[in-house]
Amino acid sequence: MAFTGFDEDAVAFYRELTLSNDRAFWLANRDRYEARVVAPMHELAAQLEGEFGAGKLFRPYRDVRFSADKSPYKLHAGMTFERGGYVQVSAEGLAAGAGVYVFDREQLVRYRRAVDAPLSGAALEAALQAVADAGHGIEISDALKTTPRGFDAGHPRIGLLRYKGLVTWEDWGIPDWFGTPEAADHVAAFLRASEPVTAWLREHVRD
Repeated sequence: MAFTGFDEDAVAFYRELTLSNDRAFWLANRDRYEARVVAPMHELAAQLEGEFGAGKLFRPYRDVRFSADKSPYKLHAGMTFERGGYVQVSAEGLAAGAGVYVFDREQLVRYRRAVDAPLSGAALEAALQAVADAGHGIEISDALKTTPRGFDAGHPRIGLLRYKGLVTWEDWGIPDWFGTPEAADHVAAFLRASEPVTAWLREHVRD
């Protein structure tokens, strides 16, 4: 089916799940989750995959093995695109991102090497500025407060060198177009605007 927009009942579903994050609620509302959350996500993926690659919806279950919080279900639906994009629906509405939320050890080494190099470092600065000029933000999951080992505190890109991940981010909430086909246009426009950063990451950081 063609993507016709997100369902505001998906937002209501996650608001209710926030209050009743248990198996009883999930079993009683599983069909609702499939119809109001999963189906629109799959339809969006089908519409955008030609430009951004295949979409993959994350499973709704939390990994609670090493967490003090034993709530079994995630409070959002997240989907990645093959070329680096991400879309999320939650109790707060719609959001999207692109990039790498947390670098693994080898990615972090490659990232810092590329930031340090004059040409690739300047290219990242230009890419981030292009995203900012398009009106979008940057989400940093974690960053060192000190200088990374092997680098000088006076490095011209010391701030970037401290990052442990790099993601462009847009949080729309629940706009008027949330439940319309126009939602796909906004997600696509954001992912296109993020392409300077995702392209840089594909070239210098990703496996």
